[in-house]
Amino acid sequence: MKSSRLVSVLLLLQTRGRMTAAQLAEELEVSVRTVYRDVEALAAAGVPLYGDAGHAGGYRLLAGYRTRLTGLTADEARALLLAVPPGPAAQLGLGPVLAAARLKVRAALPAELRAHADRIGGRFHLDAPGWYADADETPYLSAVADAVWSGRVLHVTYRRWREPTDVERRLEPYGMVLKAGRWYVVAGPGPRTYRVDRILELSATDEEFTHPDDFDLTAYWTAYQRDFHRRLYRAEAVVRLAPGTRLSGPADAAVRAGGQLQDDGWTLATVPVESVDHAHAEFLRLGTGVEVLAPAALRDRIARTVAELARTYGNAPAPGGD
Repeated sequence: MKSSRLVSVLLLLQTRGRMTAAQLAEELEVSVRTVYRDVEALAAAGVPLYGDAGHAGGYRLLAGYRTRLTGLTADEARALLLAVPPGPAAQLGLGPVLAAARLKVRAALPAELRAHADRIGGRFHLDAPGWYADADETPYLSAVADAVWSGRVLHVTYRRWREPTDVERRLEPYGMVLKAGRWYVVAGPGPRTYRVDRILELSATDEEFTHPDDFDLTAYWTAYQRDFHRRLYRAEAVVRLAPGTRLSGPADAAVRAGGQLQDDGWTLATVPVESVDHAHAEFLRLGTGVEVLAPAALRDRIARTVAELARTYGNAPAPGGD
């Protein structure tokens, strides 16, 4: 809606300062021509904004101008209150700050939206970690977060998977990511990704670093995950799945994208796997719901395991026997 977009233009200029028409158009996902019309409408309504010509030009509000208009809708209020789970904020030492911020947002809402916000707390609870994963010990989490805020260099002893396992690293922490209950820090030079719980020792410094202007944490993490899965799943397996059997992760996506339903109701598919060892354990977990056709090494290993299980349970004494 145009009225909502006009509010967005006003708030963007208020919070970010000077912005070009192209920047506003990209942020609002509209054309530059639409931005021109919106700016004209705001000026006609008495909003004190003006444009500067030239390469470094753009639109900006008159110095000191502020609006109290928030434009929050019910959906926006819900999204805002759900945006930051209390647990991760508390881990970063921001629990009381988040609580105060939520209280201020609630107090600023009209009565109807305040009722919506109150219902959110009682009906939604966000719990990021998996069921079978214990919380990682991250004694240096707050120190890493402080370095991210202040833009200061860290010297750490880090434990990695391959030899030599314990290495010394100088980190320029660009940002942090919480993934499935586990904290990561993305740091230069590189940049590279480090698990915070694998930092064995940490020394904060007063050395400042320059955060790269072109570094986008969200874009980096998206590309990192894509590359991680590409490196992780280097092999493939051909399987048949019984009706109702579901795989997980990329394997499930492969079944949904390329699975072929057969006459007997089973589904034939080629799925990515990490290795024979990993796939062996994953497919055994599904019991008779999956048949591995290839590679031969994986099929033969599963067959040997099933035969060993049959011998073990076939020789087991009957309950109550001697």
